[in-house]
Amino acid sequence: MKWSMAPAGMAEAAGKVVRRLIDQGHEAYWVGGCVRDELLSRPVHDMDLTTSALPEEVLALFERTVPTGLQHGTVTVLLDGFGFEVTTYRTESGYADHRRPEQVFFVRDVKEDLRRRDFTINAICCGADGKLTDPFGGAEDLRRKRVRCVGAAEERFDEDALRMLRCVRFAAVLDFAIAKNTWRGLLRQRDQLAHIAVERVRAELERIVEGPHPLRGLGMLARSSLLARGKAPFPWTGPDLAAAAASTAGIGELQSAHLRWALLLHALKQSAGEADELLRAWTFPGATRIAVARVLRVREAWTAALQEVPPGTPGGTETLRRRWIAAVLDQGPQAAAGWLAVLRVLPEEGAAPGDGGGGPDAAGEWLSRMPLSSLAELAVSGGDLAELLQKRPGPWVGQLLQKLLFAAAAGDISNERQVLLQEAKRMDGYE
Repeated sequence: MKWSMAPAGMAEAAGKVVRRLIDQGHEAYWVGGCVRDELLSRPVHDMDLTTSALPEEVLALFERTVPTGLQHGTVTVLLDGFGFEVTTYRTESGYADHRRPEQVFFVRDVKEDLRRRDFTINAICCGADGKLTDPFGGAEDLRRKRVRCVGAAEERFDEDALRMLRCVRFAAVLDFAIAKNTWRGLLRQRDQLAHIAVERVRAELERIVEGPHPLRGLGMLARSSLLARGKAPFPWTGPDLAAAAASTAGIGELQSAHLRWALLLHALKQSAGEADELLRAWTFPGATRIAVARVLRVREAWTAALQEVPPGTPGGTETLRRRWIAAVLDQGPQAAAGWLAVLRVLPEEGAAPGDGGGGPDAAGEWLSRMPLSSLAELAVSGGDLAELLQKRPGPWVGQLLQKLLFAAAAGDISNERQVLLQEAKRMDGYE
């Protein structure tokens, strides 16, 4: 095969590994995702190899190796700056935990190795001569844009329950359909997802939501009710998910991963606090949880402001502007901009009532015109205030700094040292 979708250096180094194995009397092939993606003209990011050589023979043939998983026949070969997982042909049995095989048997026929794999599109290998070995019709399934299990779907999913989420992920990312028998097998085995660690489920879910066709994946997850069978809390019923579908129609337009999660949780009517708890239970990184919660807190502040300013309220737009600026200062400009991005892909943008209105476009304009958005940008410090007012430092310093920040951000005063100090005197005297 002429590799056009893989980095030239990677393909050349992998070719050296394949040829070295063949020169020593073994069989060797490229296998799995790299072959699939090359056939689909998708970027190839890594290359896995399969061989008739036993692990100890692979270790002996190459100078730099890592015994990645010898019990499963896998050795990582390091060559020319690249790492290649080289796995001995094998069969598996005894999946007591519905995830990992209890027994692994090394075999001599590559077709037997391909038989153990999950989907036909991943059960294709390619030799050094460019010829494909494709005993289960994977290339045809690629042509027909179909995800289909190798052999009986119920058996494949019973062996490794995570394969059900991988099935949805491949269908979503590749924009493929799922074969009818494979889908039926998924529905029959979906309760087995309870055996899979939350971290692994979350990783697959991230690939679905953050991939190129998230709406397709979310639709399949809703129809299958897979996530409700997992270990992590999933407090949404079928009707909840169906109702949320309309609000998530624009999720693919959001480039940021955390904004996609914010939109999804917004569509499921989760508060910022509830969203944070759910993301924690689903083992999301702290940075993601914080970013999503901040976006949803901006939403809550914005929604509350809209509810408190009825249409026709005199001065309503200015009231909304000031409430918006307060939310920006509280949660940060990035979270505020994030909520506006989410708002713009919702079916009905939240237009603001008041004298002249002020929907997302107006809020975006207000955000862009803010001269500063953090205490670090303020032209005075807490020490300046304590010296000016001849007071001991205490909670009052932070409170006064926040008042000055808001006044400067709202444009009531300029962010100049003398102006701020004069305003601090006025505020302190007023109190």
